[in-house]
Amino acid sequence: MKEIAQKLKNTKLFIGLNEEEILTCLKSSDFNIEEFEKDETVFHVGDKARHINVLIDGAVSICRDSMDGKRSIVAIFNTVGAIFGEVFLFLENKGYEHYARAASKVKLLKISKDYLFEGSKEGKDYHKVFLGNMLSDLAFKNYYLNRKVQILSCSSLRQKIAMFLIQNMDRNKRCISGLGREEMADLLNTARPSLSRELMKMQEEGIIEIDKKHIIIKNIEALENL
Repeated sequence: MKEIAQKLKNTKLFIGLNEEEILTCLKSSDFNIEEFEKDETVFHVGDKARHINVLIDGAVSICRDSMDGKRSIVAIFNTVGAIFGEVFLFLENKGYEHYARAASKVKLLKISKDYLFEGSKEGKDYHKVFLGNMLSDLAFKNYYLNRKVQILSCSSLRQKIAMFLIQNMDRNKRCISGLGREEMADLLNTARPSLSRELMKMQEEGIIEIDKKHIIIKNIEALENL
């Protein structure tokens, strides 16, 4: 438990709480730990949300399949303390509309839905801090969703790639997405060969430089004008 509290300290959901306070929250929240192997399903479409899913180790992809069986990645969670699927806790009689798949070996902390509606049982109101952090995370995800809509609303694949790179570049104009080509293709809702061809064309034109999983932006103006 202490190891988990150490990992969760300063994560979005527990920021402002020290390790002892995190342990106090967990002990009063009817939590449990679950582990999943790579490619194992964390939850299925239609499952009812009964827990807050908090990532401790690994990476989880939120996916959906088209009628022809093509997988599309809606989001990827790979940072300690990331929470996912919590929106459906507040939608009565509605199950998950996507499925979650372990992209690697995964360890999850599951916190009971009931904890959200309980008052604090301790002298200090750790519960309020927890709820405030969760609301902040929901707001950030809404912002992220708007960014994804901007990408998918682009009319061409090149424009989608440009928007993705601009949104994810760091101060050194290096896009460090941590995604493989297949994952990036799923995220942009395109075929991997099409993505690879377009990236190579953009590299040949001097717009970007591909370095393994890193994409270095060489001409930011060209991207912005696509």
